[in-house]
Amino acid sequence: MKNSKYVEDLKAKTLVELSEDLVAAKKELFNLRFQNATNQLDNTARIKDVRRNIARIQTVMTEKSKA
Repeated sequence: MKNSKYVEDLKAKTLVELSEDLVAAKKELFNLRFQNATNQLDNTARIKDVRRNIARIQTVMTEKSKA
């Protein structure tokens, strides 16, 4: 599965790398929302994917901070 591989990759990263990925994902989400508002976005499902990736990153960050 693609998602389990993505989560394993996230778990291998440090907190600094995860925070950088989180910032990049949030910027991407902002750009996707902007494109959607101006009717320039073709694949609207990408917004859902990026939101879930942000949640995955935040979950792994929480797990690492508690450990």
